[in-house]
Amino acid sequence: MSGGDDFLAAYETPRLARLAPNLFAACFPLMKLLPARFMLERAQADGRLRSGGPVAETTSGTFGLALAMLAAVRGFDLTLVSAASLINDTLRRRLEFLGAIVHIIDDPEGSGAQRERLDRLNAILKDRPETFWPRQYDNPDNRLAYGRLAEGITHEIGHVDCLVGCVGSGGSLCGTGGFLRELFPELTMIAVDTHRSVLFGHAAGRRLLRGLGNSIVPSNLRHEMVDEVHWVGALPAFGSAHRLHHDHALFMGPTSGAAALVAAWHARKHPEAVTVVILPDEGHRYQNTVYDDEWLAALDGWPVAAPDEPETLDRIEARGESEWTRLVWDRKPAPTMIKAERGV
Repeated sequence: MSGGDDFLAAYETPRLARLAPNLFAACFPLMKLLPARFMLERAQADGRLRSGGPVAETTSGTFGLALAMLAAVRGFDLTLVSAASLINDTLRRRLEFLGAIVHIIDDPEGSGAQRERLDRLNAILKDRPETFWPRQYDNPDNRLAYGRLAEGITHEIGHVDCLVGCVGSGGSLCGTGGFLRELFPELTMIAVDTHRSVLFGHAAGRRLLRGLGNSIVPSNLRHEMVDEVHWVGALPAFGSAHRLHHDHALFMGPTSGAAALVAAWHARKHPEAVTVVILPDEGHRYQNTVYDDEWLAALDGWPVAAPDEPETLDRIEARGESEWTRLVWDRKPAPTMIKAERGV
């Protein structure tokens, strides 16, 4: 392992923080480095990726940053496809400084332009068929990478009763939860999504909270593993991120705020249970938004009163950016649950 690899390994290693007597947080500087490294190494091992060869992927930001950091250290030729609503000029410059070629798709609806991004990526792959596509949404190596996190959690904490995590590709929650359920079959798994994400049955739409949710349903999201889904709006997530920083000196991003909000509620409701929450990245990328008072003041509804608990729904229903809702998913496969809850 090179010196650069040694440095990057620290980014993908979480520190465990105790947020309450029965609540632990796995805090990552940049969690996506864990699956990115694993997928690239597996591809090199079986010949799908040659040394220094081309890599291309569609990304909302953090997975692309992880790939760019690894490509810079290991000499890969990286092309990334994203949307204007997902990557700001600061992040784009950082990706390009690391050597990535970045394609930005117009996204007037603010939904992430997932289909259009995949169309552009497929055109790139057609032009260069030797290119390795990590396929973070569907590649099972994404989930398998989190065996290391599950091992670390059990080594440091022991028995775990509940795992809370955000969902985007599905890799971190379903990967970590899958390994933990081998040891603790009664483990409760809680998925944290946001409004107007299609992952648990909403129609796709503009989303202010980024880093979780999706406009397509990836195969790495295993609905039949999920006990509850919580939809957290952007404003409660931002407020929760601020409280993590103020109360615990944890400078984390807004998706971490959303996950921590849900996990703290579950831990209060179940004081006898050990709850672990995955916090996927630090807050440095969001200093000009989530941690900027002027940017926040321009948002409709900010500041929002900190909610104590979610509204429990009896059917799938999208709400506003200031709301937090919950549905008992009960480990149903996606088509069955979504059709039943929509009355189809």
